[in-house]
Amino acid sequence: MTQTYSQEELQAILKLAIARHDSQGEFTQIQLVEIAQELGISPQTLQEAEQEWQRQKELEYSRQAFDLYLKDRFRQKTINALLLAGFFMALDLLTGGGITWSRYILLLSGFIITLNAWKTFQPKGEAYERAFQRWESKRQLQQTFKDIWTTVQNALKPSNL
Repeated sequence: MTQTYSQEELQAILKLAIARHDSQGEFTQIQLVEIAQELGISPQTLQEAEQEWQRQKELEYSRQAFDLYLKDRFRQKTINALLLAGFFMALDLLTGGGITWSRYILLLSGFIITLNAWKTFQPKGEAYERAFQRWESKRQLQQTFKDIWTTVQNALKPSNL
């Protein structure tokens, strides 16, 4: 009797086998095509899967860059809020002989920092996706303008003949 496997089981077994394979973790394109042929996967299906994998990899890279952007923005906003609160506390100490009204500014700064932390480190939900899409669109637009500018500059350069 021949043992049968579900697609998930097959993927798990192959993943383990590939991890144990003595190729130092690297496979060539030729090896990938050969493995696909042995599994009965058409070259077109393999190519589509490889392109989808590349898109997923690029999207993951973009998400990591976006997360770094969010953390950097949080850090900057936190520093600004703390500097502003510190300024008003110093002003309150110098003018009134103690901390009176500036504690409300400190409290407001703490609230703003907490809100920014929640927005930055919240679970990836709908708001995160919308913010990511806006950021990615802006980044792609900037890259397009940069590419156009570079092309124009190169076209306007005198040729060295």
